[in-house]
Amino acid sequence: MLLFIALPILSVLLQSVHTPHDAVLIEIENCGPFGCTTSTTMDQEATRALRDEQPLGKFVGLDIYFDRGHLAVREVVQVWAESEGIGDFLASLNNLPFYRAMGFTLTFTFTVTPLMLIFGFMIALGVNSLHRKLKGFLIFFSLLPMIVSPLIGSLVLFWMIDSRGIIGSALQWIFSDPDLSLKASTGLTWVMLIVYGVWHAAPFSFIVLYAGLQTLPQDTLESAQIDGASRWQQVRYVVIPHLMPLITFIALIQLMDNFRVFEPIVGFNSAAHATSLSWFIFNDLSGETRLLSSAATSSVLTIIGVSILLAPVLVRTWRDFNAKG
Repeated sequence: MLLFIALPILSVLLQSVHTPHDAVLIEIENCGPFGCTTSTTMDQEATRALRDEQPLGKFVGLDIYFDRGHLAVREVVQVWAESEGIGDFLASLNNLPFYRAMGFTLTFTFTVTPLMLIFGFMIALGVNSLHRKLKGFLIFFSLLPMIVSPLIGSLVLFWMIDSRGIIGSALQWIFSDPDLSLKASTGLTWVMLIVYGVWHAAPFSFIVLYAGLQTLPQDTLESAQIDGASRWQQVRYVVIPHLMPLITFIALIQLMDNFRVFEPIVGFNSAAHATSLSWFIFNDLSGETRLLSSAATSSVLTIIGVSILLAPVLVRTWRDFNAKG
């Protein structure tokens, strides 16, 4: 825990409040037969000595957190003062890169998580009611989306929605629009990313809830049937309460996983329409100039966001644990 969790987090925190040292510049006077000229160059030895003396860099406190590339406090205050309403304010925030990434991340998280729980629960109920000879085949078939690598799965769907793919071509034929492209629309891109998220995550929900159904007390279910409970009433008052600890567990895991969405954005090549906090970090670390301090700040903000999301679930779990204890 200390080696692989505490120390890396501490390292990221330290990096987020430091920035690389500025180069030490010196002026050099060059004289020739036609006069003297002054040029500015970097003092290699002084710069190297400064970096050796302070390897973390220059301490800047929370400046990186508040700059335009992250929380953009000054810009947010200005946007709020110039906005005519909450809708205009939220639309203006979309022009700031961090809030644009946060907007898609939250939309993806709060859409995919409940949908994958619902679909996973429905699949589990359906498979559990089938003949045992069919269950093995359907369980294997239902787990395929989870077995496939996220990047490969997103690439497959990306090719399918291409104008030459089966889904893209079908939509062009249905709407009689040869120029229709799912990739050209921000809204449709978000929809396809959410569809992929549900498709990839629902098998995890299914297999956990299906395992929970195997522990369902049959005497309680039979008592409900004898009392005249309908199928829906049995599910609502017997099955769901029995599975609630597992539903909480799945929600806990998927909230963390969905908040860190990254692979579908790379697979769909959709950075022009949708970015996430994880993609934000990846973008800072890629290219010729690695912005380590910016990436560290984004990482800390992501950790804080995940903690806020998980707080209600963790508090409820803690209360249930104490009540049972």
